Formats: sequence, C-alpha cells, structure tokens
Amino acid sequence: MGNSGSAVKVCTDHQGGINWLSLSPDGQRLLTGSEDGTARLWSTADSQCHGHFQGHESYITFCHLENEAAFTCSADHTIRKWDVLTGQCLAIYRGHTSIVNRILVAKDYLFSGSYDRTARCWSVDKEKQIQEFRGHRNCVLTLAHYSSRDVLEEEEEVEEEEEKVSRDLLVTGSTDCTVKVWWVSSGRCYQTLLGHTGAVLCLILDAPNRELFSGSTDYTIRTWNIVTGEQLKVFKEHQGSVICLELVNRHLYSGSADRTVKCWLVDTGERIQTYKAHKHSVSTLKYHAGILFTGSGDACARAFNSKSGVLQKIFRGHKFIINCIQIHNELLYTASHDGTLRIWDIRGICKRNKRRLKKERSAQGRSSQKGSLSRLFNNKVGCMVQQENGE
Repeated sequence: MGNSGSAVKVCTDHQGGINWLSLSPDGQRLLTGSEDGTARLWSTADSQCHGHFQGHESYITFCHLENEAAFTCSADHTIRKWDVLTGQCLAIYRGHTSIVNRILVAKDYLFSGSYDRTARCWSVDKEKQIQEFRGHRNCVLTLAHYSSRDVLEEEEEVEEEEEKVSRDLLVTGSTDCTVKVWWVSSGRCYQTLLGHTGAVLCLILDAPNRELFSGSTDYTIRTWNIVTGEQLKVFKEHQGSVICLELVNRHLYSGSADRTVKCWLVDTGERIQTYKAHKHSVSTLKYHAGILFTGSGDACARAFNSKSGVLQKIFRGHKFIINCIQIHNELLYTASHDGTLRIWDIRGICKRNKRRLKKERSAQGRSSQKGSLSRLFNNKVGCMVQQENGE
C-alpha cells in the first residue's frame, strides 16, 4: 500500500469549485477556472495568487493558459481573453447560444465546443468568429486540432483549392456518439467516425502516427486512422465510462468510472496493466517520469509505478472530486470541486523511481552483457568443433 502525503500548500482563494487547471508553456504560471465565475493566476515560483480575472456572468467550465494571455469559457455562453500581467479582459468572443464547455488554442486560432451542438473557430487577435462547424446532433464535449501537413503525403493531399488555402483540421467529440473531422477553412465535415454507442468524452491525437483515440460512455476506447477514417481497434475491458486518456511512448492510459486506470499497448491492443485502489471514478490522470498520477471522485490523488502498477503514494486532503492535475518542477498541483488548489511535494517519489529505473537498466545491461559473452563462448566452441571435425 502507498503511504499518505500532506499538501505543502493549500490555496483557498476561490469561493466555488475549481473546474480546470492549466499550466503555461514556460511553466511559470498556473490558471484555475472556478464555479465562482472567476479565474485566478498563480505563480509556480512562490505559489501565490498574482491575478484575479472577473467578468463572466456564470461559472467557468474550462480555461487555457498561454505565456502572455489566458482564455476562459463559461456557462454564460462566452469566451474571454485576459492579459496575464494586468488582469485586463482583452476580448469577449460572443456567438454561442449555450454553455461553452471546452476551448483549444492552436496557432492563431481559438476553437470552442458548446452545448448548442456547434464548434466554432475564432481569430485570437481579432474579436470575431471565423468559422462555425454545424452537424452534430447533440453537444460538443471535446476538441483536438491538427494540420494535414502532419499526416498526409504530398500525393495524398486534397486537391480542392478551398482546402489548399488552409490545411488545418478540427476534431470534435459529441454526446451524439460520433467523432467528426472538419476543414477549418470551409467548415466542411471531412469525416464522421461512427462506432461508439455512447457519448464521446475524451479525445487524444497522435498525428505522426495518423491515429486518433476516443473514449466513451459505452465503456470502450476506439482508435481511428485520421486519414482514411477507418476504425483500427476497440479496447473493451473497462466496466464503466472512459473519462480521460493519456498517450506516452505508444502506451495508452485510460481512466474510467469503473474506478480503474488501464494501460494498453497501442500497437497490439493488449492491456498490460490495471491500476486499482480508487474508491470512485478516475477523473483525471497525468504521466510523469515513470509515475502515473491520478485524481479521483473519492477526493484523493494517487501515484502508481507505471510499469508494475504498484501504488506508491496517496495524497489526501481534498473534500470533493479532483477535476484536474498538473505537474511542474516535481510539484503536483491538484484542483478540486471543493474550491481548493493543493500543492504536493513529489521529489521523494521521483527520486525513488529514478533509482529503480537506474537499477533496472543496470540489470538489463548485465543481462545483455552475459548474453553477449554466452554467444561469444558458444561461437568459439562451435569454431573449435568445426576445426576438430576438419570442416
């Protein structure tokens, strides 16, 4: 069993549950979006709140942090852009007619998905909508983005002039059980991926390998070829909705309402590990340095050895579900529906894991060396036999 850990800091500034936690690309700041309708900016250097973004008329569902700008979306049907230094609202993106539940920033684009059954594309710098993606029969829950240049060979590229202008594609997952792929430039649906029999809750993209993974309330994960739209594999062992996915080194980790995380080999579809100990749904997960960190509806975060599945530590202190986790500089950040951001020191776990990995590599090296010496000995014996036999 893992031992318990106590938080090195508890941040209680929010007056409502924290729905999301975003880390800036440079690792200097964290952004939390809350049920209290505000977002807060935190420094990873001193763990202090350095910004309070107010203006939304309802709760914040999701947030995204860049180095110089922050983005929040809300049940008030809008998205807002904020200056991280001044806290000033720089833009309000209006157009959705229901709750905006997800945003994604890519290049100069801002994408959003809503309960109004649409996804939309906005210019980050100009406060205007560029495109609307209409075709889902129910709300859009999750988004992914890629360029056809990442996945298509020159001879495969679409010839239509309209798509040659911009080769960006948006992927949307919906409660209508489908995944759709859209050309950003035209808003045209390029593919509809059919197979799920439940809402699509999470997407993860592996553009270099032309693969898309989708998790659903039908208890399955499906992998798709994003060029042809072909369904490649169905991962079926979960006994509850698949809530979150993480892809690392061709290993796919899936967190589920069945209280487990499973690890799959992407290339074969084989399930190679199941991580147990959760007392409720696994709501979020993050892989770091050979350790799998999870957040659960049981209000605990956990650290597992990703290879052996052994539980290494339990982080107790939250009162409600942990909605999101981030890791930076060997600190674990957990954001919960109890309204707190908790910060945990994970240096001890990371050091132990590094020592274990070093021992394993050393043992593998000795084994390999023994194998080489054995082969060398056998070859020599073989040569001696051949000489004695006059061969």
